[in-house]
Amino acid sequence: MGGLKPQKPNEDFFTWFEESAHNNVDAARLLDGMCREFASADTIVGQLHDLEHKGDGIAHSVFEKLHRVFMPPLDREDIIAITIALDDVMDHIHEAGDAMCVYNVKEPTGVARQLATLIVACTEAVERQMPNLRNRRAMKKLEDGIIEIHRLENQADALFRQGTMDLFHRPHDPTHVIAWSRIYETMERVTDRCEDIADVLRGLVIKHA
Repeated sequence: MGGLKPQKPNEDFFTWFEESAHNNVDAARLLDGMCREFASADTIVGQLHDLEHKGDGIAHSVFEKLHRVFMPPLDREDIIAITIALDDVMDHIHEAGDAMCVYNVKEPTGVARQLATLIVACTEAVERQMPNLRNRRAMKKLEDGIIEIHRLENQADALFRQGTMDLFHRPHDPTHVIAWSRIYETMERVTDRCEDIADVLRGLVIKHA
């Protein structure tokens, strides 16, 4: 007998947020490992590609469900903003790892290793906050995580600036400068997008205070 397909509960949005955030942590840890054991770079980039594909699937599920559901558990614009930012975090992590192979760098720089460490910390901070979205009473717990994400992003900004200055103020091979300036920028974008998520979370705290 035909009829409407049963709807999954709205909480699926929260599950997808948590899955996407965890996926990003896995990717960040792979990038961090790649920066410390570069001999495995090609293999790790392949793993990052798989995680990116998984992240795309999660985002697709969110948007497909958002198109069908009448009353989502959060404002549509907030669901869209969180989903896009989570997906962008994954994209930039993969892009940074892939760029190291494409540009044929010999080994990661100290700045790249430090940025990778900050990316792990930032994605972990985002992941810790996702379960708090399930309960509006728990949203007040988001504030400490929001502050931590902003702190980490500021550290990444300062490190990106210092690394870029080093590239352009000291003698380096021009190809080295071009490659690492682009890689640094891509890595710093990861923390920028984590900060974008923190900004959405802060808006939710205000809305549901």
